[in-house]
Amino acid sequence: MSNVVPIGLPRRPNTAQRQAALINSFARHRRQPEDVFWLKENAEVLNVLATGGAALPAQSLDVFKGFYDGLEQRLRFFPQYYRFLLSICLDLEDLGYEGEKGRALCQWVAQADLPTSELSDLQRAEAQRLLARRGCGRLDGDLEQRLRRFIGHSETFALPNKKAAYELTHIVFYLSEYGKRSPGLSEAAVVSLEFAGLLAYLDQDIDLLSEICVALRFAGETPSAVWEDWLSRELAGFVLSAAPDGPAPDAYHEYLVTSWWAELAGLSGFPGMPQTAGVMVTRHATRKGPLRAISEVLYGLGPGRTGDWDQMRAIFERTLAAEHQQILEGAARSSTRFDAFFAGFSRAM
Repeated sequence: MSNVVPIGLPRRPNTAQRQAALINSFARHRRQPEDVFWLKENAEVLNVLATGGAALPAQSLDVFKGFYDGLEQRLRFFPQYYRFLLSICLDLEDLGYEGEKGRALCQWVAQADLPTSELSDLQRAEAQRLLARRGCGRLDGDLEQRLRRFIGHSETFALPNKKAAYELTHIVFYLSEYGKRSPGLSEAAVVSLEFAGLLAYLDQDIDLLSEICVALRFAGETPSAVWEDWLSRELAGFVLSAAPDGPAPDAYHEYLVTSWWAELAGLSGFPGMPQTAGVMVTRHATRKGPLRAISEVLYGLGPGRTGDWDQMRAIFERTLAAEHQQILEGAARSSTRFDAFFAGFSRAM
């Protein structure tokens, strides 16, 4: 006979339950569907779930019924938001929502030739990928060549430029169809991802580094264990709290992409349980990165700086705070290409 007495401890909600609660909070409580930021946030939530292999309870997507039912009217009145609207529609359907509007909406966008209104190659690539998901086109060959030329110029990504780094990750997302096919990256493009990852690690930028690690995985590469160990530790620093009056600027995007990376890496993402009255995401960062301090040291050296990491290492040991020196040494250990990265990053004369 057992002497163990059950005490009724509550079970921790599983990942699918937490994801369903997150969907409900973003769809109903943070903003209103008439707000363009509602479109942005919900497009990001659904995209992360749809491309991260989420298995959601069937009824969890019912919160979008009114929005889904009115998609045709919204698209015709707000064609300037067609990428958000298509993304939400297609991801809902791919996640299991019962409906087949995606193909007709993609056909309408293609016939209206809305992608020609885009100024940047990146936005055109996103638009063409969305249409291709329902058989309404494919990535233009000339556009693809320009994108590959951009991501293959590794020197660009040895210098701090977050806009370029995020464009790099998104190009890999589009070329790989978010992990559904090999993007066929050149060695130079893989180097670009590694250089951008080194900068993100030196800056302790959890958002950008998560995207870079996702892009590397979509490209069939294994991200640095140093980077991913840090991401896994930082994931515990997110806190979900109630925000019944709507969100102030918060860390929701960092939370989403770090959880996305965790799920793709075989870990458990989406920590915490979203509140029914709305959710505010905050993060307790453990430390600040030394990227700015390193740059200031290099700039101050003027013609005395060199691109030789072995020579410059002793200078950083004397000038950087111990915590910053620890992160820099971690970066040096994280990549066999650190010497080549540093040669470009130093901008030696």
